Amino acid sequence: MQIYIDADGCPVVDEAIALCKAFSLPCTILCDTAHQIERDGARTLVCSKGADSVDFTLVNLIASGDVVVTQDYGLAAMCLARGTFPIHQDGYFYTNENIDALLLARHTSAKVRRAGGRFKTTPKRTKEQSQAFCNALKSFLETKTTRLE
Repeated sequence: MQIYIDADGCPVVDEAIALCKAFSLPCTILCDTAHQIERDGARTLVCSKGADSVDFTLVNLIASGDVVVTQDYGLAAMCLARGTFPIHQDGYFYTNENIDALLLARHTSAKVRRAGGRFKTTPKRTKEQSQAFCNALKSFLETKTTRLE
């Protein structure tokens, strides 16, 4: 099992790396040339800047059973198809049961924006959101790594 982080705009990179270290799991950060992110304890892959270049690189690297940290619903859907465990930065896992509704909401929001509609701005990230991510990933890793022993 490896953990991959779609790091462009990801607020929980450090938390994910800390959990990888705690569970002795390899961690790979993927970002584009506009967001080069280097951290101790993680390998960084820098992809060309372009639409979905990080996403396609990541999908080609992952294997069944890996964990992917992403806020991108489209990437999460591709990861699910590859048998991985994608997790959102707010601490919920994408599943075959929830991905269709998330993709539909994304599509609907895009249609509203294209028609000139606006949404309220996203509220500032809270410590509770980061803690929810840590709790969810830690619980998942405890369950999975216990089974591997």
